[in-house]
Amino acid sequence: MKNIFKGLLLIAVLISTSCQDLVEGINDDPNGITISDVDAQLFLTGALLGNSLAQAGHANRIVAMWSGQLTGFAAVYGNAYGYNISTAEANSTWNRIYISVIPQVRHIVLNKPNDALLQGIAKTVEAHAIGTAASLFGNVPYSEVNLEDVDDPRFDDQISVLDAASALLDDAISDLGSASGRSMSEDIYFDGDASKWREAAYTLKARYAMYKRDYSAAYAAAQNGISSSAGTMSHIPRGDDGTVVDKNLFFEIIAGSRAGDIGSRDSYLSNLIDASTDVYRGNAKTDETARSAYYTIDDGTASNNEGIINLYEPQQLVSFEENHLILAEAGARTSGFDTGLGHLNEFRAWLNGGGRLNDNFSGMAYAYEAYDASDFAAGGMENADGIADDRALLREIIEERYVSGFGQMMPFDDARRLRKSDTDIIVPFPLNTGTASVHPERFPYADGELNANSNGPGEDPGIFTKTPVNQ
Repeated sequence: MKNIFKGLLLIAVLISTSCQDLVEGINDDPNGITISDVDAQLFLTGALLGNSLAQAGHANRIVAMWSGQLTGFAAVYGNAYGYNISTAEANSTWNRIYISVIPQVRHIVLNKPNDALLQGIAKTVEAHAIGTAASLFGNVPYSEVNLEDVDDPRFDDQISVLDAASALLDDAISDLGSASGRSMSEDIYFDGDASKWREAAYTLKARYAMYKRDYSAAYAAAQNGISSSAGTMSHIPRGDDGTVVDKNLFFEIIAGSRAGDIGSRDSYLSNLIDASTDVYRGNAKTDETARSAYYTIDDGTASNNEGIINLYEPQQLVSFEENHLILAEAGARTSGFDTGLGHLNEFRAWLNGGGRLNDNFSGMAYAYEAYDASDFAAGGMENADGIADDRALLREIIEERYVSGFGQMMPFDDARRLRKSDTDIIVPFPLNTGTASVHPERFPYADGELNANSNGPGEDPGIFTKTPVNQ
């Protein structure tokens, strides 16, 4: 990894309004523009687009297959679905994080020291990007990234990177707490809304605490996290119908060369919310008809998709669903059964009001009535196998995280976290290959980094090697 910040391309547009302006400075070098001549705020949009691609792009789809949420049918996705993946598949995600995001946001931090809003946004985005890198890959470069005198940064321990990301979020939260929001077209997530950025930063803190099974810290952070669906951080498609490259990222690949290669058909998740299957999770208080239809992906014809991968459907990156279900799980683990059940029922009330559905499916049947404590007692609606009632409640919360996390990396994160200590309540999705005895624990390192960084591991440890936080 070289110092890529030196390679940023700058474009300046000059508008002249008089004859004097047309000849003034005619002998000046038009190529002599430096980074300092460009407002650092203009670097934000590129950083956010890079972050969207890292969070909701190729790696997201692959780990969704590894957690039973999607099915790979052919080509690269068919191979990855069967756990056959090369290090080349990580190049795009690695480059988004280390080239498209971190250098840009650090430039903003360096050049806008007195702008608390931009400081807070930039730090939150960096923490989001590097936290995802640590989660996916394990040990990753961070403390020496983009230092002028370091060409090959060392790989830091995964847990230390997560701790550093959490500390950076503390700084961001402080900045955002003192910032005045302002309309900012470069901010394609929240248009300069400081309060929404601050809540997203708290949810990321809660996410990273969940990775480490620090449920007390996760619960504390989530209480200040994303408080409504309007605060969900999303990649928001835009443009006109005739342009594909600025739309829902999953829609784009189906509309392009990947039609028929990957979809929801026959996935464990699709069966879990399909009333015609023997694993259907519905019951007298739960009807998943509408959500099942909303989640269904037509992998052959992109234009047929009106649900979660519709061309204009936002893609969740840090969501209300994640935050509220952190409250439910971490609350149940730290404050007890009643706290967890209360948060779960609050979430079900939101679902029962049409939450998570778009207008194409909000008229279909759905129901998420409140659960009672008796539903989780031995022999109750959600405890047919007679386990302890608090474990039965956690099992239902985790299953809801699995379903509500479709499109995010949360199900993959949860699967790895829970395999260590909660195998009795983990969602029992089947092995993709049918013969393998283990599940993937990490994404492979990018081959570009393995080949170029003398301080790297040399060889990838393999997708079945547990990362430090899950060992």
